[in-house]
Amino acid sequence: MSDHCPTLRRNGDQVIILDQTRLPWQEVFVCLDTLDDAATAIRDMQVRGAPLIGATAAFGIALALRNNASDAALQAADACLRATRPTAVNLHWALDRMQAALRPLPAAERSAAAWAAAEAIQSGDAAANAAIGHHGLGLLQALAANQNQPLHVMTHCNAGWLATCGHGTALAPIYAAHAAGIEVHVWVSETRPRNQGLLTAWELARAGVPHTLIADNAAGWLMAEGRVDAVITGADRIAANGDTANKVGTYLKALAARAHDIPFYIAAPRSTVDFNCPHGRAIPIEERSADEVRIIQGLDAAGLPAGIRLAGPTTAACNPAFDVTPAGLVAGIICEFGVFPADGLAAIAGRQA
Repeated sequence: MSDHCPTLRRNGDQVIILDQTRLPWQEVFVCLDTLDDAATAIRDMQVRGAPLIGATAAFGIALALRNNASDAALQAADACLRATRPTAVNLHWALDRMQAALRPLPAAERSAAAWAAAEAIQSGDAAANAAIGHHGLGLLQALAANQNQPLHVMTHCNAGWLATCGHGTALAPIYAAHAAGIEVHVWVSETRPRNQGLLTAWELARAGVPHTLIADNAAGWLMAEGRVDAVITGADRIAANGDTANKVGTYLKALAARAHDIPFYIAAPRSTVDFNCPHGRAIPIEERSADEVRIIQGLDAAGLPAGIRLAGPTTAACNPAFDVTPAGLVAGIICEFGVFPADGLAAIAGRQA
C-alpha cells in the first residue's frame, strides 16, 4: 500500500483538501469553508479524479447547509455543484445520494445528516478501492506467473490515492502487487496538456514502486517493442454497454494494446458506471480552456510555480479533457465486485455502490 496523506478530510465544520494544482512541486493543504470553495476546488481541479470529485461535492453540500438547510438552499447547492464538471458521473452519483438522504428530512436535521452522508460516501470509496486492489491483484499475479522478469504495467493520467478517498482505482492493483512482493514496474504516461502522469510518478515514488515517466506519445512504441505486459487505467464514466470515458489519450492506448495483444483493463468503482447512459456517444465530453494547451505549468528559475507560453494567444487550440474507449477494446472492468467483461456490466446493475 502507498504511504499517503489524506486528499480530503473533515475538520470540524470545514473540509481540508490537498491542492493538486500545486503538485508535484509543493504539498499544500487548503481549507474549504463554503459551498463556493468546494465548487471552485472541483472546477479548477484542486481536487480531481472521479471518486474524489464525488466525495468533495458531497462535503460541499454539507458546507452549504451549515447555516441554512432549507429546501431552497439544498436545491441551490445541488445545482451549483452539478454545473462544475460534466464528464465524471461520480459527481452526479454523489449528489443524488445526498439528495436522497436529505430531501425527506426536516431542515433542522439536515446539517448533521449531510456530514454523516458525506463521510459515508468517503468511507465507501475507500472500501471500494481496497476491493479493486484485491481483484486486480489476481490479474497481475496471473500475468507475473508466466514470466521471469518484472511485470511492466502501463497507466494513463492519475488514478491513485490522489484521485480517490483510498488507495486508488488503477493504481490499487499495482500497490497490492508491490505489497505482495511481485516485482512490478510502471510506465507512467504524462497525459498532456495537464501532465497528470506527474502525479502518478509522485505517488509511486512515495510508495517505492519502480516507475518510468514517458511522453504519452511514446506508449504505442513501447507496446510494439514488447516492453508492456498490461495496461490499467481509471475511468470518469462507464456507459451501460461498457464504453468508457477517461483522460484524453486513453483511447489511443487501448488501440495500441489491441494491436499488440496486450490486455487493457479499466479499474473503477460501481459508482462510475452510469446505467442511464446507453453508450459512449452519449457521454458528455468536457472541453477545457485552450490556454491549457497554449501554456505549460512548471517551476521558474527561482523554483516558484509559473506558466510558460508555448503558443501565441491567437493560436487556435482544441482541448477535450476526455475521450471514449469502446467496450470492444477493454479486456475487463475491475470494480469492487470483481472483474467483469465490458459488455457484462448488467451483472452489477442491481448492486449498491
